[in-house]
Amino acid sequence: MTLENTTSNKPASSGVARYRANYLTEQEGVYLYSKLADAEDDTHLAELYRRLADIEQRHSDLWKDYLTRAGEAPPTYRPNWRIRTLLWVARHLGTGAVLSTVSSMEKNAITDYDTQPEAVNAGLPADERSHARLFSYLLPSLKGGIAGPLLAQFEGRHRNAGGNELRAAVLGASDGLTSNLSLVMGVAGATLTGHAVLIAGLTGLLAGAFSMSIGEWVSVQSARELNQHQIAIESQELQDAPEEEQEELALIYQSKGLDEKTANELAANLMQQSHTALDTLAREELGIDPKDLGGSAWGAAITSFFLFAIGAIIPVFPFIFTNGFNAVVMSLILSVFGLFGIGAGVSLTANSPLWKAGGRQVLLGLLAAGFTFGLGKLLGSAVG
Repeated sequence: MTLENTTSNKPASSGVARYRANYLTEQEGVYLYSKLADAEDDTHLAELYRRLADIEQRHSDLWKDYLTRAGEAPPTYRPNWRIRTLLWVARHLGTGAVLSTVSSMEKNAITDYDTQPEAVNAGLPADERSHARLFSYLLPSLKGGIAGPLLAQFEGRHRNAGGNELRAAVLGASDGLTSNLSLVMGVAGATLTGHAVLIAGLTGLLAGAFSMSIGEWVSVQSARELNQHQIAIESQELQDAPEEEQEELALIYQSKGLDEKTANELAANLMQQSHTALDTLAREELGIDPKDLGGSAWGAAITSFFLFAIGAIIPVFPFIFTNGFNAVVMSLILSVFGLFGIGAGVSLTANSPLWKAGGRQVLLGLLAAGFTFGLGKLLGSAVG
């Protein structure tokens, strides 16, 4: 490979900075995928994460070589707050909770190497696109793992070259905090009587939490019933036309990159196992995990209730102990911290700058609170 400055055989300072940034990015991938492998219970997925870490390590070694030839020592990688938080969530909630976020990170990096000649010569852009494709396959199979033959195929691709729980938690708390802050400030604008604001805030908390909870229950239960209906239809088709179902399954595997012979063999083997044929067809053709069916309706309802309540209690909390102007100020201060924390969660899931996401969340929340406070003030004066 040819370095940028062919006259002196040393790259320009901008080239060295680029090599250093690339090296740290790849080291981040090595660290992230290694830790995800340690946190993953599914042996197939754990092995896949380890192989992804190996790929990132090979990329890292490429940029390390460029830095060494430029007379620069490779920098030491230290995980930032986003990576540490993702791994904490993965360890406590499972890797599925962060898979969508990691997939977004891969998609955002898909074109980073397209204009770098050293990377193009080494085939790195193809690797990055392969990473993104892999996660697009993994996301629909969050609960079910990934088959061994497909894992081998993914490995070959790399060698040649998914409802997110975390986001749902952030949005649930955001809804609770923003809506109840607006309600509390609206009532406080009309009257600073502590009991009135407290009753309104607690009522808003319960009303919103129950509304969110019931909505989630209906949504998930409807999805479960639809999935059950689709699986029943698939079961009937499997009994009436097994040859056609086998052909469909083979075509699905071909669309994912397997050659025709391997796809046909894999489909035939799976169809011969009657106890797994319907399960496989449901996962591959319908994108449904028969053991999960879209999740638990009651689990979603309870989780939604508490996530909303956690956010909604923040602006109400000071009014439990005090009232008047002091309670309003304390409510706003606590809400600012809560809004910034929610912004940090948005930053984590969207891979955006922390201060930008946090500041934006605070600004929007305070604008809503200011508007309702002013409206409450006007209505309170008019009614009075």
